[in-house]
Amino acid sequence: MDANASPTAMRIDFVSDVVCPWCAIGLTSLEQALARLEGVVDADLHIQPFELNPQLGPEGEDIVQHLQEKYGLTAEQVAANQEAIRRRGAELGFAFDMGSRTRTWNTFDAHRLLHWAGIEVKQVELKRALLRAYFTEGRNVSDHATLVEVAGSAGLPA
Repeated sequence: MDANASPTAMRIDFVSDVVCPWCAIGLTSLEQALARLEGVVDADLHIQPFELNPQLGPEGEDIVQHLQEKYGLTAEQVAANQEAIRRRGAELGFAFDMGSRTRTWNTFDAHRLLHWAGIEVKQVELKRALLRAYFTEGRNVSDHATLVEVAGSAGLPA
């Protein structure tokens, strides 16, 4: 690339849920790739909603039971998958604490908050904070008090 050339502008729509471990891995990988392309690509990252489990009620579900029923897995297969996810996250610098994450939640309100964060130009920061809250800290990302606290930690007015 010509040293005087401007970076190529690129819009990236990242469609994901905040309770999808592969989405946490994907976002971390994408951000690392974009960092390597700094000066070559000027990416405008937009977070788009995708609810993995829109049918979940406010009480959520036990994560292992949920994964077994949804994907027809044994408890051993769930454990092996979670270990593979934990290892891949560690390689990228993202910490998955599978022991603290015992339930999965409805994420509708988290997506509403992410939409607002996009208007406030804090969407990516909030997405990272929500992924960390759920996967690293095992927090309920459907709980309104948790969402307010996580929003504040991402630089949004609580």
